[in-house]
Amino acid sequence: MQNDKLKSYLSLHFIVFIWGFTAILGALITINAEALVWYRMLLAGIFLGTFIVFKRESFRVPVKAFFKLIFVGLLIALHWIFFFKAIHVSNVSITLSIFSLGAFFASLLEPIFFGRKVLWYEVFFGLIIIAGLALIMQVEIQYLNGMYYALASIILGVLFTLMNGKLIADHEPSVITFYEFGAGVFFISIYFLFQGKFTADFFELSLNNWLLILLLASVCTAYAFTASVKVMRKLTPYTVMLTTNLEPVYGIILAYFILGGKEKMSTEFYIGAIIIVITVILNGVFKHYKKDDKV
Repeated sequence: MQNDKLKSYLSLHFIVFIWGFTAILGALITINAEALVWYRMLLAGIFLGTFIVFKRESFRVPVKAFFKLIFVGLLIALHWIFFFKAIHVSNVSITLSIFSLGAFFASLLEPIFFGRKVLWYEVFFGLIIIAGLALIMQVEIQYLNGMYYALASIILGVLFTLMNGKLIADHEPSVITFYEFGAGVFFISIYFLFQGKFTADFFELSLNNWLLILLLASVCTAYAFTASVKVMRKLTPYTVMLTTNLEPVYGIILAYFILGGKEKMSTEFYIGAIIIVITVILNGVFKHYKKDDKV
């Protein structure tokens, strides 16, 4: 049992590293956020559907669960749209730093979803993360619009993570993700039809954009998202959200070396990022000794 939990935790860290790279791809792909999310979810859904057929798994889900998956798919689509908008109007470093608030929101909402008491140290660590974030916002005020988009994105991210935490108990991760991505494509397509955005130009992408989108949809989405849902069988949503706070660290380091210039931030920014990392480590230590959750 302990080995399974350790494997799940290591798998989660690998997934978070991939998510950090996702932000880099979002900065490199030159189409708008809505189109990017549409392509991402469509292609990832195709990859997952092929995988399910290959594994001979059943696509069947109860009607009640189906409608829940549809709603979660809408949340995921909006989450990613705001995420890529934040990157486009600010940068990778700012967007990912705001994602550190996810743990604080999860510490408040998870007890409501799962009927457990609020743990004092979860809230305490969440407040430390806010302090680190406040330091970042104080010196990077020119990116305020990007911060708003990122804040909306992470709130939606916490909500669908908590909902998936309940759905995973009864359904296969790949099937859950397939329907959620399909729902996201459906809702964005309806929006595009009303806006008249499905034109010839919409489907004319450069070779570079196609290659980056394929990488984003396969490794960074179909694999990473399904794997993240799977690890929730062993780890709580709060632990998933707090570990996800390492996404800014991985992403900021990658952005610094891959994107350069625009990603070089102030000293105060990096101090705030270090505060976040230390908080993640302390949470792991507390959970090990307190044994309050599944980790």
